[in-house]
Amino acid sequence: MQKTNRTESIAERSAGDGETERGLILVLRLAALLCFAGWTWVHFYWEGPYGILLWQDATYDLASRFGISWDEFVGTGADDGWLQTWIARITWLYLACTVLTLTVRRRSYFQMAGLIGGSGLLAVLSYAKYVASQHQLPMFVEHGGQILAPVLLVMALGCGARHRITVGTAMVAMVMTFAGHGCYAIGWWPTPGSFYGMISVALDVEYETANAMLRCFGVLDFVVCIAIFIPPLRRIAAGYAVIWGFLTAVARPLAGMSWSLNYWGADQYLHEAVLRAPHFLIPLYLVILWSRSRSAIDAEAKPVT
Repeated sequence: MQKTNRTESIAERSAGDGETERGLILVLRLAALLCFAGWTWVHFYWEGPYGILLWQDATYDLASRFGISWDEFVGTGADDGWLQTWIARITWLYLACTVLTLTVRRRSYFQMAGLIGGSGLLAVLSYAKYVASQHQLPMFVEHGGQILAPVLLVMALGCGARHRITVGTAMVAMVMTFAGHGCYAIGWWPTPGSFYGMISVALDVEYETANAMLRCFGVLDFVVCIAIFIPPLRRIAAGYAVIWGFLTAVARPLAGMSWSLNYWGADQYLHEAVLRAPHFLIPLYLVILWSRSRSAIDAEAKPVT
């Protein structure tokens, strides 16, 4: 009887592990999907931030070698130049990556390679924003969660959602996001005006209060980055990261659009929340993982009757 109960317990645990694995992959799939979808909207509605990298003499010299004249390079009207045309075509690459997050499966190596390429696109985009910010390192670092979101999905499918490499990469992604944000919030680099604006509008407070709150949030960002590596504290740290990552994401559309004017401005700000989905979904992946691991340990500790 005791052997039968033990066998049933092992079978139930195995089924639970499979369900947990699928749930973890779903969270990472959603993180990559929303990130690519948000950036696809940015490229479609406006254009990517690549101008700082491409509007240079070296780029024109390269184009001229292919017989492209100055008028063809810069265009004669709105967005009809060679450079704008090719920047606009990057939209389709992001759209393709968005679709891949839905279709990729285990052993879909070609699709996995496409997602790794999509991670490279996000890295180039983040580098362009870093250059545009006059080489402020936190600008690039805080995009770490977005850059690594498709990589994490590929790792989860290829190695397993609970593999130590996947978990370690997720922890790095989370730390990069919060460390980059913390550097700005604490004031080590010039705090963006949008940070003050979001807090002032969302909480209806004055500049002095918003500034004090930002400094506190910045300290908490770094506390989370440290606590994530301390086993007794890591679930709490990841749980806080889920909440704070979600709130900072939705703060963009809440502060930017007008509720009294039929949500005017939603098309300009909703994507800001969508593309930041990895900021709270990657910590959510860690919370689920570590919660299930804790439950498994507790189950092992219980005597089998």
